[in-house]
Amino acid sequence: MNERVHELLNDQINKELYSAYLYLDFSNYFKRVGLDGFANWYMIQAQEERDHAMLFYQYLQNENQVVTLKAIDKPDKQLDSHMAVLEAGLEHEKYVTSLIHDIYAEAYKIHDFRTMQFLDWFVKEQGEEETNANDMITKMELFGSDPKSLYMLNQELAARVYSAPSLVL
Repeated sequence: MNERVHELLNDQINKELYSAYLYLDFSNYFKRVGLDGFANWYMIQAQEERDHAMLFYQYLQNENQVVTLKAIDKPDKQLDSHMAVLEAGLEHEKYVTSLIHDIYAEAYKIHDFRTMQFLDWFVKEQGEEETNANDMITKMELFGSDPKSLYMLNQELAARVYSAPSLVL
């Protein structure tokens, strides 16, 4: 495997684990303000991000590459309102999308088709993640100022259950 592609894939493990930390922090915020449904939604997001990290981990191991684990940064987002949390989530998903695109571009440059195929799932997943984050902001804009509507939205988010990714390596 190309050294730069290996480095980017290995770094992505850390970025995905940071994403899990960030979403745990978001979940903690919503739990603290009494929105358990939102807290549940972000707890599941954190689980997904941990699974994403493990997919990168497993891919590198399957390619007989050394995995180097690094320290995970503390979440650094200012969480002072419901909307600030949701906007930070969208901003973060766009950032992760850019990371996936950077790895893909590097793999493309050297014709690393196996890595490109592996990343195809993540490209699609990031599209879904950005759509979900946008939808959360739209719903908060529409319903967040009305307590009854916010309650119903919170109930909707409480119904979300975890589903592990179905990517086969």
